[in-house]
Amino acid sequence: MPIIAPSILAADFANLEREVKMINESRADWIHVDVMDGVFVPNISFGIPVIEAIKRHAKKPLDVHLMIVQPERYVEAFHKAGADTLTVHLEASTHLHRTLQQIKAAGMKAGVAINPHTSVSLLKDTIMDIDLVCMMSVNPGFGGQKFIEHTYSKVIELKTLIENQQSKAFIEIDGGVNLQNAKPLIDAGADVLVAGNFVFSSSDPKELIQRLKHV
Repeated sequence: MPIIAPSILAADFANLEREVKMINESRADWIHVDVMDGVFVPNISFGIPVIEAIKRHAKKPLDVHLMIVQPERYVEAFHKAGADTLTVHLEASTHLHRTLQQIKAAGMKAGVAINPHTSVSLLKDTIMDIDLVCMMSVNPGFGGQKFIEHTYSKVIELKTLIENQQSKAFIEIDGGVNLQNAKPLIDAGADVLVAGNFVFSSSDPKELIQRLKHV
């Protein structure tokens, strides 16, 4: 079964505790938390105080995705806030290997995200140090975008790289995931599905999470 990680970015922030409790009660495995700085991506989401608030109520691991410049400056702060997995963008990390080691030394799993235009081959020198590859299937910065079809071939390429190097990295898909593309993504090699608007705009989010879990 795939790991399902609802993106809290799409939740009702006026009722954040209620939304986190809904995820706790659902078949979801993780809570995906998108942090945007308005510099690396053209949007600002939330920071450490909101993550601390989510952590107080969460019974599922926090999968924190940093869409920020100089992520290495904040590794320890996000660990203290409650991140279980911390993902940085390859495009924003000048010294990626060092940052991955920093994340692991802090006691978290280390993730690397790549944008739709970024080649999978750029991960070959660090794939053994990566616990999670977050493959963006939309351009990062905003929720509710249309899934990019080229993602399927990139997942297959990444899965081959992981297997050839005997890495244990999970493949996570972030952006535009729905019931139509979930199974083809899993068949291509994906392990983790992030779903935001698709889940939280539903009249029955828990039932939709259940359906994603059993695609």
